[in-house]
Amino acid sequence: MLNRTRLLAVARKETIQLRRDTRSLLMAFVLPVLLLVLFGYAISWDVKDIPMAVLDRDMSATSRELIDTFKSSGYFQIRGFIEDEREVNALLDRGAVRAVLVIPPGFSRDLGSGERTPVQVIVDGSDANTATIALGYTRGIVQSYSSRILLRGAEASMPIESRTRVWYNEELLSRNMIVPGLVAVIMMIIAAMLTSLTIAREWERGTMEQLAATPVSRAEVVLGKLLPYVGVGLIDVVLVSVIGVALFQVPFHGNPVLLMTLSLAFLIGALGLGMFISAVARSQLLATQMAMILTFLPAYLLSGFMYAVDVLPAPLKVITYLVPARYFLVVTRGIFLKGVGVEVLWAQGLLMIGFAVVGLAAAARVFRKEMS
Repeated sequence: MLNRTRLLAVARKETIQLRRDTRSLLMAFVLPVLLLVLFGYAISWDVKDIPMAVLDRDMSATSRELIDTFKSSGYFQIRGFIEDEREVNALLDRGAVRAVLVIPPGFSRDLGSGERTPVQVIVDGSDANTATIALGYTRGIVQSYSSRILLRGAEASMPIESRTRVWYNEELLSRNMIVPGLVAVIMMIIAAMLTSLTIAREWERGTMEQLAATPVSRAEVVLGKLLPYVGVGLIDVVLVSVIGVALFQVPFHGNPVLLMTLSLAFLIGALGLGMFISAVARSQLLATQMAMILTFLPAYLLSGFMYAVDVLPAPLKVITYLVPARYFLVVTRGIFLKGVGVEVLWAQGLLMIGFAVVGLAAAARVFRKEMS
């Protein structure tokens, strides 16, 4: 059974140590904000102002109208006009442009006669992500221009009209997807790193002998040391969420109480993982390195933050079930963007609670008060 007096005594001791440790305080309150601002501005999947050159062999009003359509879309920036196909290779090789629009001769004549008129867009595929997005923009612009030409020559409207609507992220801004995901990734890293220093600090400073002489149990040491960092973690969640909404204009449609409740379950698991690492490593340097390896890479690459889990290879997809940031990512994006409630997020909550129980049990199991 846990003794409340001993438990709170360990928590008070850890709070005093945390308050006197400038490095831990900076890690707790400055590093999350720094990472959010840095990654929030650095990571973006929005591709705009793609540099483009134009080879216009038709030189007609219709071809200029098509060029103006590309220019006014906001996705392409016309850098210049070329007169020969041999210039295409040189421009793409130097990286002066990312795409080249080639309008064939007779473009206006064929379009006026109702014939199928090909337009070529040559894209630099060395950056596959930008090339894929540029091709998608190109198809959309050409399709929109073709529809206008068709309607211009028709007396009636087209028989089928497509009306699309985007929910939850109407402007398709990548920051609205990135910032809520960063809350999960950053808190996974910070929580594990903070508690990874706790037990290792006792061994390095030689205070473990004093702790071993007390009647506190292993579970009381683990839980007592964990309590102050739970409060720190909840403050960080509020801090990062408020900055994400205020600085990056990310919408928040959900219930803040639900966010804090599910954040508590996630934080206990992440802090328990850090405590487990600290008990195993017994060195602050080694514990920090292990915490970074075991939290940053899985949370960044296998949680669905950078790559959708559905597109990962089957072995990696299985590993993602062991990454708690995967479940918290669903929670943050669901609450921020969709405003969903517990009826949707209950499964993620239960899984994070299960991870918290396993993490705390493992930390208590590995921790030893005995001197070697």
